[in-house]
Amino acid sequence: MPVNAPVSANFWRLSVAPMMDWTDRHCRYFHRLLTKNTLLYTEMVTTGALLHGDVPRHLRFNAEEQPLALQLGGSEPSDLAHCARLGEQWSYDEINLNCGCPSERVQRGAFGACLMAEPQLVADCVKAMVDVVSIPVTVKHRIGIDRDESYDFVRDFVGTVSQAGCTTFIVHARNAWLQGLSPKENREIPPLRYELAHRLKADFPELTICVNGGVRTSDQVAQQLQHVDGVMVGREAYHNPWWLSSWDAEFFGCAPALEMTRERVEELMVAYMEREAAANDTPWYSVARHMLGLRHGLPGARRWRQVWSDHRMKTLPAREVLARAQQTADVAG
Repeated sequence: MPVNAPVSANFWRLSVAPMMDWTDRHCRYFHRLLTKNTLLYTEMVTTGALLHGDVPRHLRFNAEEQPLALQLGGSEPSDLAHCARLGEQWSYDEINLNCGCPSERVQRGAFGACLMAEPQLVADCVKAMVDVVSIPVTVKHRIGIDRDESYDFVRDFVGTVSQAGCTTFIVHARNAWLQGLSPKENREIPPLRYELAHRLKADFPELTICVNGGVRTSDQVAQQLQHVDGVMVGREAYHNPWWLSSWDAEFFGCAPALEMTRERVEELMVAYMEREAAANDTPWYSVARHMLGLRHGLPGARRWRQVWSDHRMKTLPAREVLARAQQTADVAG
């Protein structure tokens, strides 16, 4: 197999971050309606879940979601190689190794951010995956762990792992504090230091360096792209998804995925809910929860959101809930 390499200069230009309990296949289908070029990521899938669990449940996706990356959590090279091979067989476009999650549960599994303390092990994991797949193998990591804020730490980590064949690094520009902070606090309390990601790009110009953390506006994306190769957006993409509808034109120089309104997106999602209910017995509210930010910032958004999230509506068909929600929006407008 060839050593993994960037598939195109713009492949990692803009992406939506892997977010546990959020970026499932329903969420990704919704996001793909809004942007056709942005790279999407799965939730983190542990090697144990694939080795001992229901592989189709964890790996199946809608073809419309591509380009799509599978994020893996694990620290055993042979297990990761097996799971990376599964990812390629299921037609994912990239395999990403999580070296950034600071949760105690992940630490107990000996992976996530704590792996940054063992760069040679990460390199061994990467090499094991690179050796068995032809799609890119990438790493998402922090700039440091605990209170060590030296640039040397992250520089040496990237240097060691890149020698194993990883050419793309997604850098969450905060330290991960492994004790004393919740995952939410770890996204907010350690200070953002984008300059370290910028230094990585300067020191490793041959690598693709993307930045993640705290990016909430198109101006901030454009500013970061002056220094690095790509930007990964997390919570803001989820809570304010209509922002994604501008990305294709703004950052990829092409027409939007669809010339449409929020109402049209909502209708397409209801059609998707109906297909999912028929094919997989998926309740519509499991899908609808991901689009509750669609009217973010508009008059009546709160009342529209209340209709879609009202537990009393769960027994109604999705199309009837759509009618009620749009009626509420029309009144507000």
